[in-house]
Amino acid sequence: MSVLTELPAWQSLWQHFSETRHLHMRDQFLNDPERAERYFLEVGDVFLDYSKNRINDETIRLLMQLAHEAGLPDKLKAMFKGEKINTTENRAVLHVALRNRTNSPIMVDGEDVMPKVNSVLDRMGRFSHAVRSGEWLGYTNQPITDVVNIGIGGSDLGPLMVCSALKPYGHPRMNMHFVSNVDGAQLKETLKKVHPETTLFVVASKTFTTQETLTNALTAREWFLRHADDEKNVAKHFVAVSTNQKAVADFGIDPANMFEFWDWVGGRYSLWSAIGLPIMLYLGVENFTELLNGAHIMDQHFRNAPLEANMPVLLGMLGVWYINFYGGGSHVIAPYDQYLHRLPAFIQQLDMESNGKQVMHDGQSVDFETAPIIWGETGINGQHAFFQLLHQGTHVSPIDLIASLERRASLPGHHEILLANVFAQAEAFMRGKTADEVRAELSGQGMGKEAMEALVPHKVFGGNRPTNTLLISRLSPRNLGSLIALYEHKIFVQGVIWNINSFDQWGVELGKQLAKTIHGELTDKLPPATHDSSTAKLIDLFRRYNA
Repeated sequence: MSVLTELPAWQSLWQHFSETRHLHMRDQFLNDPERAERYFLEVGDVFLDYSKNRINDETIRLLMQLAHEAGLPDKLKAMFKGEKINTTENRAVLHVALRNRTNSPIMVDGEDVMPKVNSVLDRMGRFSHAVRSGEWLGYTNQPITDVVNIGIGGSDLGPLMVCSALKPYGHPRMNMHFVSNVDGAQLKETLKKVHPETTLFVVASKTFTTQETLTNALTAREWFLRHADDEKNVAKHFVAVSTNQKAVADFGIDPANMFEFWDWVGGRYSLWSAIGLPIMLYLGVENFTELLNGAHIMDQHFRNAPLEANMPVLLGMLGVWYINFYGGGSHVIAPYDQYLHRLPAFIQQLDMESNGKQVMHDGQSVDFETAPIIWGETGINGQHAFFQLLHQGTHVSPIDLIASLERRASLPGHHEILLANVFAQAEAFMRGKTADEVRAELSGQGMGKEAMEALVPHKVFGGNRPTNTLLISRLSPRNLGSLIALYEHKIFVQGVIWNINSFDQWGVELGKQLAKTIHGELTDKLPPATHDSSTAKLIDLFRRYNA
């Protein structure tokens, strides 16, 4: 057994679960008029209604006790102090330093990291201003109209999601493009939309050796030189976000246009760093700063609020409640905002790459579930697709319903319908529909008794399905920053409870290693290696079709 499952609070929670698992939220609301008021939190302009969860005051008390017994307060302090909590890579975890708006010292190996953070932010700001103002010109002296970000994983998903979410704040001249897939179709279709004279490529790779990113970047470079002809022009149209100055220079990028970040910035937590250069190019320095400000608001709340009134802690511990006690193996992200359509994919990487682990810090196997499968889609589309499973399926899948309160003036009537659906779905998931309610409904429609009784079982659904309703006043850079930081810290909380390292990702390595060998075989650069019979057959099939 693990240390976690031996904790007194863990044992008490199992007893509590057995006593309360059959309670229905519908009855809890009827018996507790203050429930909605008590299970509600506000941080800046982010509002959380967590009253539609299968909890009571004792659940919250025991979950907070578990957080204390698992050492969450001390682990939280260790992260903010720059201690090397990423133990397998011996690194600090300091995305919070990137948005440390008070500029208070944060030490790593005896050095305050804030001067370097501020220096890179200043360089990013000057460069972004030059591009946005038209001061930075391409090789034919035309201003930049298109930015193509070439990256993968955290170097793609974060900037892509933020630029999509904050499109109304974007520069009217700028068109943003994101290329991550080594399938040449994505780059090919992107290059059809842009012109070499007015396109800026941002190549984002910490080591400048990532195979997918470098393959795309080199192909883009070849495309560019077919038009620009002179290699010295590469420096006017390619910049890098990296730490490998030699490789960047060899590519033809001026090292003065290389923007660095550090090994204490994890890829999926990096949009606040130089990886966010496309965001700053699109939104401008002021809006990027507001994004940082919003994250800092949530950081300060997470750091200082008591656990029982701490939004990331509550969301994290509610997740533990469902994952480890109810067997809820998945979690749904459903934003009711088209601008947030990339948020589920972003949180998918953030959560599953962080906490998809099977061993604890000491290398011992876990004997409990860890990260849920994160999935989702915009809520309105989801209602006409997978919400059927959420309402009447056999899975317990908690759902985050996310929306903004402020109506958009440009399209009268739309936002009221949108919000009506958010609130109605939360209520429907909680209430369900009883057999008697179905009979009353069908009887009112004049249906005969025999036909009615045959249909009743199909129209009944039990409800008691948990939701969190997350509302922001409006979708702004500041509020988006707070929302992203909320999920970052929620994931950290769960990693602490499970005693796993949320900041490495060794699981992606084996596939990469094998791919290099197989790539050599597919291109005749390496002799055939020993594979299992299935892999060998697939390699042979490819070679025969491309002889």
